[in-house]
Amino acid sequence: MVSQTRKRLLILLVIVVIIFLLIRYVFFTGSLEDVESYRRNVGAPVLVTVFYEALCPDSKHFITKQLVPAFKEASILMDTKLVPYGKASTMTNPDGTYRFDCQHGQVECDANTYHACTIEAIQDPQSRLDMIACMIRDNRLPKEALHKCAKQHNIDNVDLIQKCFDSSHGSELLKLNGDLTHALRPSITFIPTITLDGYQGKQALILKNLLAEICKIAGDNDKADEICHQHL
Repeated sequence: MVSQTRKRLLILLVIVVIIFLLIRYVFFTGSLEDVESYRRNVGAPVLVTVFYEALCPDSKHFITKQLVPAFKEASILMDTKLVPYGKASTMTNPDGTYRFDCQHGQVECDANTYHACTIEAIQDPQSRLDMIACMIRDNRLPKEALHKCAKQHNIDNVDLIQKCFDSSHGSELLKLNGDLTHALRPSITFIPTITLDGYQGKQALILKNLLAEICKIAGDNDKADEICHQHL
């Protein structure tokens, strides 16, 4: 009887240990999956990824008051990736096309799509950022904002951007932006959210002084020293 009881206790102990190891494994591997795989080479620009919404006042403020000035002063230190989507959701129609529910309504969904098409169509980083900053200043009429800003910044492929919006390609681009946004870990809670080299920490400091945070991780090189000495 004693031997049988010991056997049961031993089995129970083994089960408890196995469960503990499984739980530890799940949490351990989960933490690894949350870390971005992006690794920057020494001396390479800092990757600044901006997750935003076209009708979000905080997004407009960050892009126009932080991102644009930082890029004008220190474009050599940064690569920018713009991801218009924000706190939206994506649904698939029966025919396989996509529809979206955006935080600020259908106008924002349209504006986000125009932004996504513009970002893809304009290859020059400065021109692309100038266009997005111009459009986000007044996106209540997204199509008019596109044409007004294109004229202001001498963008000649407006027809290509409009064609993207009018076709399924615009929705596909926005859906991809949604995938990127929903994949963020930790999950997004505030718009805009900015990552530096894939890292999501220090949001309050980034929103307040983007260039200072870029300078902290840019690395020791002559380019960074020349630009950053007044920001650190």
